[in-house]
Order: sequence, then structure tokens, then C-alpha cells
Amino acid sequence: MFKDGIEANSSSYGLIRRSYSEWTPFSVFTLMEIGVVYWRLDPKKTESEEELKKIREAGGYSYMDFLELGPGKVENYEEKLKNFYREHMHADEEIRYCLEGGGYFDVRDKGDFWIRIRIKEGDMIVLPAGIYHRFTLDTSNYVKLMRLFIGEPVWTAYNRPQDDHPARKDYVNSLMKHSEVSLGAY
Repeated sequence: MFKDGIEANSSSYGLIRRSYSEWTPFSVFTLMEIGVVYWRLDPKKTESEEELKKIREAGGYSYMDFLELGPGKVENYEEKLKNFYREHMHADEEIRYCLEGGGYFDVRDKGDFWIRIRIKEGDMIVLPAGIYHRFTLDTSNYVKLMRLFIGEPVWTAYNRPQDDHPARKDYVNSLMKHSEVSLGAY
């Protein structure tokens, strides 16, 4: 069940908000169109998971740490949750692997509508640099995430609007190129 009482069917990865009251299910292909990458892994294997090793090598994700978010798990819990839920972007990819609990990443589609992505145990997601997004917990009020970074970890949030930020410009340009290629193929 989504935070606002809407439930996705089992074949979708979440919902797209098309208007104030209309949400529709989407597939992983919708995420691919906006540069979001998704994998389903076995969280029980974590360190020994061959697919995780391949993903880390291919992406150059050399640094790893863990984040537990829930009441009593982190200092200033309420403030952190508010910060994560404020719409923002990063200059680098955001790579998260859910090991326990769950939550929602809300990202913007090409039309600036929200896409709500449900993550739960075993889901791994990569948000491209420059994409506007936010995060909140599900009703379990807890999540344990593996965070991956290229090199030393940098987590700087740039609150919207940041349309002149180089990462945002690169992201928007990549969407436009993807659209041109897609249209040219038909």
C-alpha cells in the first residue's frame, strides 16, 4: 500500500501520478526511459552475490556503506526524513540496495509528473545524476540500505530548482537525446 492509500498491482514497480487524483501503474521500461536502473537481487547473500559484484565492477562503485533509517536508528531521525523527502537532485548517481524494510523513491518523469517507485528487500536502484527525486519510508517506518559510491562518498543534495546545475543540464540533454533516438527508430 502506498503512503496515500494507493496500491500498485503486482506486475508494476509503482505508480505514476498523472493528475492530482490519478495514479497509473508502470513497468521497468518507464524507469529506463528516464535513466533509472533497477535490479532485483537476493539480500540474504549481500557480500557473496555474484550479480552485485558485477554491478559494482561495471559501475565503478568502489565504496560501500550502510544506512539504517528508522526511529532510534539514526540521530535527528525526523529531520533526516524531512530532508530526504524534500525534492532535490545530486551531482552524482544515487545507488541504493534495500536489505531490509522499504520505502518509496519519487522521481520526475519527462512531463514533470511524479513516479512513485516502491523499494523493498532485494531491490537495487540507480538514480541518474541530475534527476529530481525524494525519498520516504513505507508503513514499516524502517529501511536498511547499502549505499554505493564511485570513489569517496559524496552526498550533497541540491534542492529544486537547480535547472542551471551542470548535472541537471546533462541529465535533461540525455533525455532529449534518448527521445530523438527513440523517435528516429520508428
